[in-house]
Amino acid sequence: MVARLVTWAFDGAEARRVDVQVQITDAGANPYFSIVGLADKAVAESRERVRSAFAAIGLSIPSKRVLVNLAPADLPKEGSHYDAPIAVALLTAMGVLPSDAVDGLAVLGELGLDGDWQPIAGALPAAMASHGEDLTLVCPEASAAEAAWSGGRVIGVSSLMAFINHVRGARPLELAQPGPLLDAAPVADLKDVRGQEQAKRALEITAAGGHNLLLVGPPGAGKSMLAQRLPGLLPPLNARELLEVSMVHSVAGMLERGSLTRVRPFRAPHHSASMAALTGGGLRAKPGEVSLAHHGVLFLDELPEFSAQALDALRQPLETGEVVVARANRHVTYPARFQLVAAMNPCRCGAAAGRTCGKAPRCMVSYQSRISGPFLDRIDLQIDIPAVTAADLALPASLEGTIEAAERVAQARAAQAERYRGDGLAIATNAIASGAVLDRVATPDGPGRDLLGKAADALRLSARAYHRTLKVARTIADLDGVDGVRRIHIAEALAYRRTEPNPTQPVSLPSLTR
Repeated sequence: MVARLVTWAFDGAEARRVDVQVQITDAGANPYFSIVGLADKAVAESRERVRSAFAAIGLSIPSKRVLVNLAPADLPKEGSHYDAPIAVALLTAMGVLPSDAVDGLAVLGELGLDGDWQPIAGALPAAMASHGEDLTLVCPEASAAEAAWSGGRVIGVSSLMAFINHVRGARPLELAQPGPLLDAAPVADLKDVRGQEQAKRALEITAAGGHNLLLVGPPGAGKSMLAQRLPGLLPPLNARELLEVSMVHSVAGMLERGSLTRVRPFRAPHHSASMAALTGGGLRAKPGEVSLAHHGVLFLDELPEFSAQALDALRQPLETGEVVVARANRHVTYPARFQLVAAMNPCRCGAAAGRTCGKAPRCMVSYQSRISGPFLDRIDLQIDIPAVTAADLALPASLEGTIEAAERVAQARAAQAERYRGDGLAIATNAIASGAVLDRVATPDGPGRDLLGKAADALRLSARAYHRTLKVARTIADLDGVDGVRRIHIAEALAYRRTEPNPTQPVSLPSLTR
């Protein structure tokens, strides 16, 4: 007889079905307990955890040939969450549980040596997959509130004995309820930033259109302050986005007691972060910072201090909205639709060329050349921000802050959503539009087309930079509440394109025309 049970393997942020098959046969004088099915070391060690958990409840593994097969055999199995399904299938094969006791169930969880079910990562994707196949998910009690957000049937179990009592009807367990939806924490206000009106305007455009932003300025100019205030301008996650973000965080083991929040992620890794830390990877492929920032903001401070390899690894997810982690035996794909906000000094000593830097302008050119042209080409808005003066600091706080700017951002995003939804497109912001869609919604009027053509030649814009300028102009028009893209919108969008550093000519920013 072969006992069967359903569990799940994780492929990126998705769950894939795995059938646990247990067979007990006579082995003569050579009993053994074997697990097959392309299992890693953590799964192989399940034998000892299951053996100890059985001993804790007064059972023992039969002195026979016990074979556990995890099908499909060509799908890699990683992690300790196979302990519980192996144990439950073995209990069924031993006759401790009725043969039909696990029909309609999917089980996952790590076993402690005393039989307790330990919390695991990935409960929410597993619950979503179980709900899709009309299965009841049995998972650790500590992970049940997270899994219950799937809308399916979830049972949280504290120990192996508790599960046995539930199946036998001695102590039935109730269905788990979703964890709390946390309120947004107080956000930093734009009113705290003195001066830097152009940078605030760029930040508002960034939030409204989902664009990428680069801030270049001397130390103390307010670059980090501005970046940290971007989440306050962004609208809360909608239901679909909340589910996608939560599934990634679930796989990463970052959901505390099943609590979710509609606040968009804000990730700010240190500049010593490796390529694997940013894009994902490791011995067991885990989501990186770009995936943890899905539908949120990835802030890279001191941009040139990141390794060139790590930065260039971001080029693909910036274009496609996903990252592929390649392994010898498979590829793992994680979602990575994030907004990049980067900040940097103009040169290593922190001073702009021609001021206090004794090595200017070569210092600036050498420092900024650490960032590749193709990477910079993917950043929509690139602005120089000046140092904050004592006069700026003495000014009273601005009358407008995060609340007022967030209202304009929400109106602009609503206009974009209505525009693309009317065409049946799965596009949320202008930053994602491309091809024929972009041509239709962002084609400028005659004067705007002439200005863009001349600027493209003068600034040597690539095709990508040309189209990103159109996207920014479309967002500016949305903030102004107009249907068409006009010359004034093109002019402002061009003002947010920096020229390449030149050893004989300082970087200059075109004047802003509004």
